[in-house]
Amino acid sequence: MLDYDLHCHSTISDGLLSPADLMARAAERGVKFIALTDHDDLSGLPEAAAAAELHGMQFINGVEISVTWRNHTLHIVGLHINPVYQSLVDGLHAIRSGRGTRAKLMADSLAKSGIPGALEGAYKHASNHGIIGRTHFARFLVEGGHCKDVRSVFKNYLVKGKPGYVAHQWASLSDAVGWICGSGGVAVLAHPGRYTVARKGMGQKTLRELLREFADLGGQGIEVVCGSHTPEQYAEFARYADEFNLLASCGSDFHGPGESYRDLGRLPDFPLSCRPVWLAWEGDPLSCSTSSPSALVGQEAVKRTGC
Repeated sequence: MLDYDLHCHSTISDGLLSPADLMARAAERGVKFIALTDHDDLSGLPEAAAAAELHGMQFINGVEISVTWRNHTLHIVGLHINPVYQSLVDGLHAIRSGRGTRAKLMADSLAKSGIPGALEGAYKHASNHGIIGRTHFARFLVEGGHCKDVRSVFKNYLVKGKPGYVAHQWASLSDAVGWICGSGGVAVLAHPGRYTVARKGMGQKTLRELLREFADLGGQGIEVVCGSHTPEQYAEFARYADEFNLLASCGSDFHGPGESYRDLGRLPDFPLSCRPVWLAWEGDPLSCSTSSPSALVGQEAVKRTGC
């Protein structure tokens, strides 16, 4: 089992646990190295970093950025980032500013399908109203008895062609990778298996075009082992990592007990061919430690970029 988890969420975005409680759960389950990667928001990092240190874990500053690429919604994880890098901070603020408008349109769509009160219901499930998103609507739909669990929501609602879906223009791939790399971080394509199996998902040719563009822009990693991938996909994306000279990342994408495919500390080992993403910072003698809340601050971190 891997003792790294480089993709998880707290109440700062759409997780069920506070940053501190999330770190405590990770430590209980044997995680030694952890990144908090909330959607489009960095405000949970100080609390998480302090809690990780308290529990003897090494903490990596992270974020998960929402991206639109050729009408596909993607997620790019940034690891080992500088959380005060101004272009990153400003870019994430711009992304968050559009979430409220999208939420109203999602609620309108659900109302037209006979489900009123979705906006208020979704906000009840969002600790951070600035990051209102599909998961909060999904919890509202489960609470109202429209679906048995959050996973089943995304088969019947909130996805392309279903009630509650609203197309949205997120950050460009170029901007997201640029913000991460400019901050001294490592850009990682999150859960690539989702993009190929989703309804109207991309085919292998389009996926290869995405990976080529991502790598050319400075992207360095791809999630090979993640909560939603099957063992067959571990092998598949290990091959893509090799083909495009990308480092392999891992993460549970844990959101909360009972909602996630895998819990913290339950990730299997990489396929043997993989080069782990932490080589991007641990393998560099100039790389600064991320084990304390003050790591990766200011221009010194930008000088140490691996991108």
